[in-house]
Amino acid sequence: MTDRPILFSGPMIEALLAGRKTQTRRLCRYANDEHLVHVVQIDVPSEPGWFGDEEGDVRFFSGYAPGDRLWVREAWRTHKAYDDLKPSELGGEETVWPELDRDNCDYHGRYRHGRFMPRWASRLTLVVTDVRVQRLQAITLGDICAEGLGSSIYDFKPVQRAFDAWIALWDSINGEGAWARNPWVTAVSFDVRKGNIDNLEAAHG
Repeated sequence: MTDRPILFSGPMIEALLAGRKTQTRRLCRYANDEHLVHVVQIDVPSEPGWFGDEEGDVRFFSGYAPGDRLWVREAWRTHKAYDDLKPSELGGEETVWPELDRDNCDYHGRYRHGRFMPRWASRLTLVVTDVRVQRLQAITLGDICAEGLGSSIYDFKPVQRAFDAWIALWDSINGEGAWARNPWVTAVSFDVRKGNIDNLEAAHG
């Protein structure tokens, strides 16, 4: 089991909090896939790391494994009195306001990007339950819902609306044409725990 941070945008944080999002897809690092032109999914070992075919012609890297705990990073602020301090200089006692939830109080400090959120400030933890490495276009309607775009498959009529929404989202994050390139991705399924990673045992014990 490994603990690691994971970054999400505001809309995806909303989906996590609402219980709609139980999957995420991240681009998979690979050395060579010219031998896998027609392959859409391959088995992932139980431990994270490099893996591939027996000949060594294809080598992927999966940074996730079932049982891993991911502490969620999101945009945030502290009191304006701490605006001159770097995140590493904060002591962990400061009040944190997620950007998604904050009001317009005049004592809120400057905007801080989610990539700089320290572990102690995280309010969501994801416990990995399954990891797949697959082509992006192997995603199903159920997967799209689990990615947070809908509460159930019945939200989308016709079904193509779900795929159009997913394609637009993926391209907005990864650049125009990213869906069409059909890259290899790591599809991570997880349970959402509302609480800081270091307090999970106390909250769910």
